[in-house]
Amino acid sequence: MPKKKILLLSVSAGAGHKRAAQAIQATALQHAADTEVLHLDVMDFVTAGFRKIYTDFYIKLVNKAPTLWGYLYHASNEAQSDSTMEKLRRGIERLNARPLLQAIADFAPDVIVCTHFLPAEMLSRLLRKERLHCPVWVQVTDFDLHRMWVHEHMAGYFAASEEVADRMRINGIPAERIHVTGIPIMPAFTQVLDRKTCAAEFKLDPALQTFMLMGGGAGLGGLDEVAERLLSLPGNFQLIVLAGKNAPALQALQKLALRYPGRLLPQGFTDQVERLMACADLVITKPGGLTTSECLAMGLPMIVNSPIPGQEERNADFLLEQGVALKAYDDVSLAYRLNYLLQHPDKLSDMHVKAQALGRPQAAIQVLQTILDTPV
Repeated sequence: MPKKKILLLSVSAGAGHKRAAQAIQATALQHAADTEVLHLDVMDFVTAGFRKIYTDFYIKLVNKAPTLWGYLYHASNEAQSDSTMEKLRRGIERLNARPLLQAIADFAPDVIVCTHFLPAEMLSRLLRKERLHCPVWVQVTDFDLHRMWVHEHMAGYFAASEEVADRMRINGIPAERIHVTGIPIMPAFTQVLDRKTCAAEFKLDPALQTFMLMGGGAGLGGLDEVAERLLSLPGNFQLIVLAGKNAPALQALQKLALRYPGRLLPQGFTDQVERLMACADLVITKPGGLTTSECLAMGLPMIVNSPIPGQEERNADFLLEQGVALKAYDDVSLAYRLNYLLQHPDKLSDMHVKAQALGRPQAAIQVLQTILDTPV
């Protein structure tokens, strides 16, 4: 029997959409040997001008003018599909669709999964015109549903939570096409990792309470400044700080670590995040859909900091309502909340139990099983 060909389409506007597609692809390699999986970034098939609007402009907006992005997020969610601006936007997308459509034709997939609304919208129109003849599925990558994700002729939708599924039904998606799977994460985050083994790899004390500060610390100031404020709190704990590719931040953290021997572990870019998480009791992070899903899969409560208005704000609301996170909006509020958890270990323990219950580590496997088991 020929292998079933699965095409994954993402958009590199933020990392989450791409990571969700990569997670499905990696899971297929491990669990679905009878499939051939291709992952394409739609931005590789559009004009430079279109790419600049969709990726560069988006990234600049969320970093430099998050309030404006929040306004656009909510305004576009309320926009009528027959409005002049919506018609113009769809017209521009059509002009940029041709190279992508050729790539789809060349691969000839049996099924397509979109982890961003842009390809879903493009393909919805082709399905309506009967110019595409394979099922198209949509994986929503946040704990919220924006109207731009909702399109006709989709074979099905994968929702992060029951609330997102309810929003899908209200927006006209048939209930039988909705599957609550969670958000796909890489297989590495689904393993049961031994804390003592992982701690030994990084020269951490597995018996000591450990917190992890992730990412650029947007809204919190410099990572070294935040780390120093946290390390000055009363209590004996370890702090892992991920600086990513920010070399100056890593250097400053390494210098700070000399003043706090055995308490601060600075890390640059690493592919061992899941092993570092296995050493942690709590993660301080931006509330992106993928990162928070990774934390939940590993039973880790969170302090979410400075969510971008729009999807991150909705993600934060969901996590707070579920009792698995607290929210900080600057370094002072972060230090206060961490100190509160140090003084109230029962609260942190309760958040941990709830995070374990809420996590969906098998989301990618469920997505694969659903698309492979559904008759064409």
